[in-house]
Amino acid sequence: MLTSAHHDGSPLYVSDSAPAFGDLVEVRLRTRRSQQPGTVVLRSVLDGEPVAVLAEVSQQDDEEVWWSATLDIHNRLTHYRWLLAGGDYRYTWLNASGEFDYDVPDADDFVITAAPPPPRWAATSVVYQVFPDRFARRSDDDPRAALTEKYDQALPDWAVPRDWESRPQGRGPDTPVEYFGGDLDGLREHLDYIEGLGAQVVYLTPIFPAGSTHRYDATTFEAVDPLLGGDRALAALADAVHERGMHLLGDITLNHCGNHHDWFVRARAGQEPERGYFRFDDRLEHGYACWFGVPTLPKFDLTSPQLRTALISGDASVIRRWLKGPSGLDGWRVDVANMAGRMGSIDVTHEVAREVRQVMAEAGDDLLLLAEHGHDASADLDGDGWHGTMNYAAFTRPVWSWLRAPDFVETFLGLPVQTPVITGEQMVGSIRAFHGRIPWRSLLASWNLLGSHDTARIRTVVGTAERQVAAFAMAVGLPGVPMVFAGDEIGATGAWGEDSRTTFPWLDQAHWDLTTLDAYRSLIDLRRTSPALASGGLRWVHVAADAVVFVREHPQDRILFAVSRNPSDAVHVRLADLHAASAEPVFGFGGSTAEGHLAIEMPHAGAGIWRLT
Repeated sequence: MLTSAHHDGSPLYVSDSAPAFGDLVEVRLRTRRSQQPGTVVLRSVLDGEPVAVLAEVSQQDDEEVWWSATLDIHNRLTHYRWLLAGGDYRYTWLNASGEFDYDVPDADDFVITAAPPPPRWAATSVVYQVFPDRFARRSDDDPRAALTEKYDQALPDWAVPRDWESRPQGRGPDTPVEYFGGDLDGLREHLDYIEGLGAQVVYLTPIFPAGSTHRYDATTFEAVDPLLGGDRALAALADAVHERGMHLLGDITLNHCGNHHDWFVRARAGQEPERGYFRFDDRLEHGYACWFGVPTLPKFDLTSPQLRTALISGDASVIRRWLKGPSGLDGWRVDVANMAGRMGSIDVTHEVAREVRQVMAEAGDDLLLLAEHGHDASADLDGDGWHGTMNYAAFTRPVWSWLRAPDFVETFLGLPVQTPVITGEQMVGSIRAFHGRIPWRSLLASWNLLGSHDTARIRTVVGTAERQVAAFAMAVGLPGVPMVFAGDEIGATGAWGEDSRTTFPWLDQAHWDLTTLDAYRSLIDLRRTSPALASGGLRWVHVAADAVVFVREHPQDRILFAVSRNPSDAVHVRLADLHAASAEPVFGFGGSTAEGHLAIEMPHAGAGIWRLT
């Protein structure tokens, strides 16, 4: 695979990934000396019309030839691809999905956007997701005690108290209302643990008052749930997070609220402007549009200017309010962002994303806007809306399918079938197909997650600690930001979303998987300190059914990964093909170097990592 021509959006190939209108950007193509084209053409699209310029050789040695050309950043999005003609190539297009010996559509072309980039801290981050009710209680509450009141407030009627050591019911009438009593003060008291793990971003699922412990059915956006400690607890948490140089993300539902939300209560009573915030229609089952027909989750009508003002753009809007003042959130993860603004014939999703991005830019240039998206997000990642996505399609699905345990029988991330088992070739094919449709900058800002509060736990999916380490090595090694769902790092289990919302066993550390925890810490430390893993390019070195090898490359750093799901034969890598003289072991598998080759040993599932020099 290293014999193929290569280009991606990383610094080795693009002189400026965040240009302004009118800038000129140098783009470079890497070819093997042993397989040369006669001519290289850069084809871009200017004002909707294709433009072709000849590339010139800018650098060469015994192994490689580099070609370069200049892109005129004239439009908000600049699409481009390479044509290699003559010589050993005859007629070959290279776009973000690979090489093709026939004409291809523009959909998978490389893309550069003139929109401002994500905040600098995003690319070097590791995200730690916390489901507040299940992570930790404040220290003056005994986690073993029965819950009768919190913060001098009686429990609401909907809450079903549970002992901290119990598992969630998972599936049943009490599933959304099981109350374990985790709060923001408890989280703040355990920030040392999160910082020690190496994560720099804490992402909270919703914290507004609601009628459930998942809190996606908010009853107001004007305050933090008193059960979590209220506004005071969020301010104290934000201060503590920022004192450590870390960042704090909130979770907002732009798609819906709860049916007891004060806006919806007024809307049902016929009050304006709230009546226009929702879509009422007697022909609908419940008389109003709601998320997937769930009556407790009425859907917003984002064509309403008044709603957009209250939710997004107004001086006192929800988006603005929590990004300033004592709360100090560093950005938002947007729940079901792929559905926000889409309802029947209505599709204003791009307008909404751009509006939120603009409002956040006005609040500060270091705020992150991340979209939840369960499938192909490429059409929604156009540079000036969401910075990136939770990358279920381009990462979670293929990695799960490659590493799935034989006895994992749950359905496959939204499909009513069992998770398939695929080969390494199929996994890489899927990853490349999705990567090819995601702008490079958006890909780097997207989250590589192995699971969340909405899915099975990765340990249950893959079955063994060794395969879990392999999975997390993929999350750390591939382009994107690794995300850890709290508890995964100590081997927590769960077969589906609600079953995975387990409490963190702070008083039962004898059951922590310390070997997996140490592996997570080591991999996160590497991710935090490696320019290649933050923004470097990706080339696949070896792909087989049970093992894959890839390299991340940056002008200042190069890291080689070998990942296996089963014991595999040694893989031999010619270092000259990687422009390397030596390979220093960093993690995991052993290997030996002789006569310019690295022999990678893979005696079991897991990963090996080397720094190339």
